[in-house]
Amino acid sequence: MEFVHKSVLLNETIEGLNIKPDGVYVDGTAGGGGHSFEIASRLGDDGRLIAIDQDPDAIAAATERLGRFNNVTIVRSNFSNIKAVLHSLGIGGADGVLLDIGVSSWQLDSPERGFSYHYDAPLDMRMSREGTSAYDLVNGCDPGELLRILSVYGEEKFAKNIVRGIMAARSERPIQTTLELADIVREAYPMKARQKGHPARKTFQALRIAVNGELERLGEGLKNSFDVLNKDGRLAVITFHSLEDRIVKKTMADWCVGCTCPSDFPVCVCGNKPKAELVNRKPIEPSEEELSENNRARSAKLRICRKL
Repeated sequence: MEFVHKSVLLNETIEGLNIKPDGVYVDGTAGGGGHSFEIASRLGDDGRLIAIDQDPDAIAAATERLGRFNNVTIVRSNFSNIKAVLHSLGIGGADGVLLDIGVSSWQLDSPERGFSYHYDAPLDMRMSREGTSAYDLVNGCDPGELLRILSVYGEEKFAKNIVRGIMAARSERPIQTTLELADIVREAYPMKARQKGHPARKTFQALRIAVNGELERLGEGLKNSFDVLNKDGRLAVITFHSLEDRIVKKTMADWCVGCTCPSDFPVCVCGNKPKAELVNRKPIEPSEEELSENNRARSAKLRICRKL
């Protein structure tokens, strides 16, 4: 299956990065190379792009798509390791970093990856194809941990019912496939609530986040990405659900804070100065035109800041 993924907020992201032909840029979540291709197309001979992804399928697709460019380096890693990646390449800093957080259309539409409740497939959800899988969590976690995962990462209000259903099912035999789990979740949902979207959406989101350590990696990745930026460098982050967006919003806001002295102090004694400024005060969201072409972009939000 060809790695096909529509790059969300493509034009807005490229414009927001303010690409310089001789600059150094990092696409920390290269995917199929859509954003990377547009960045590389705007670089001159002295510019450079580092495209990073942890998914071996994405690496293969990006390698093929970006093969025409001599100034692109493709690295298999997680974006949270951006400091180490640049250090290994002898690169001292970047003029722009892009992070497109979340699962790609390719991963969702590849049944064997186990991300989707629309296909019958082994429970997997590992972006890197390594480590603990969704099968391991569903069949191995104690009830308290499963409840935490669904409540925190999925914000699932019927988490207790779902956990009870999972425990009952796995007491008879392991839960092995995506549709088995989706059916358990559906049965745990009150009939009235089943009319508001697919009942398994939040459970699958929660498990995927837990399997891949997404929120922890996001926090590390934001810090390390900002650290590698040169002065006036820009960090652009696209998120797809509220948990991610809240982390990005708060982190960027903290970078933009200056003096933290009490308001009644006559002069500043803390010495704190803003480290960044927001390029867009509010998140940029997809246009109606983009949504008509790609419904999966509906929850996307783009936030951009500039390092001072």
